[in-house]
Amino acid sequence: MATTPATAAHSSPNGISPNGVQASIMLELVDEDGNTIGTAEKLAAHQAPGQLHRAFSVFLFDEAGRLLLQRRALGKYHSPGVWSNTCCGHPYPGEAPFAAAARRTYEELGVSPSLLAEAGTVRYNHPDPASGLVEQEYNHLFVGMVQTGLRPDPEEVEETAFVTAAELAERHATAPFSAWFMTVLDAARPAVKELTGPAGGW
Repeated sequence: MATTPATAAHSSPNGISPNGVQASIMLELVDEDGNTIGTAEKLAAHQAPGQLHRAFSVFLFDEAGRLLLQRRALGKYHSPGVWSNTCCGHPYPGEAPFAAAARRTYEELGVSPSLLAEAGTVRYNHPDPASGLVEQEYNHLFVGMVQTGLRPDPEEVEETAFVTAAELAERHATAPFSAWFMTVLDAARPAVKELTGPAGGW
């Protein structure tokens, strides 16, 4: 996988430096139009009331038009054990959102999308009652295809599932999902429908 200057400088996905010390992960702060205005440490940016920062969300589908979901690892400090979209995260300062989306999809799920396309942006403010953290995000959306086997990182992903639109509705009614999931899915739906076609039901 190709690296950029930003990814080379932050190559450890769990924030641990080679000498075993917890490294500070910095996020890119933005204004309401998505223009970069500074940086903040990751946890600090999520503490109430939250600081608006750049993020991304990925929705990958198989050839049958099923969406790949992941259940977040139980050890995560933010929204552990809940279902969410294929992959989500934050670009490092100076890293392009597309590059960050591809990087984190590989780091978390061990797969590179066979297709990945931009699907717009969405801005939201979602508090997480369980942790008290707040998602103040300017989120770049991506949709694509996955055609190879998954190799999830157990420190990031508890389990995965491919679901149809109907199966997602059933699961969403009974299982816990991330606070941001429906917001980002609804924002990405036009691109999802274009990718999967009318028969997909999305």
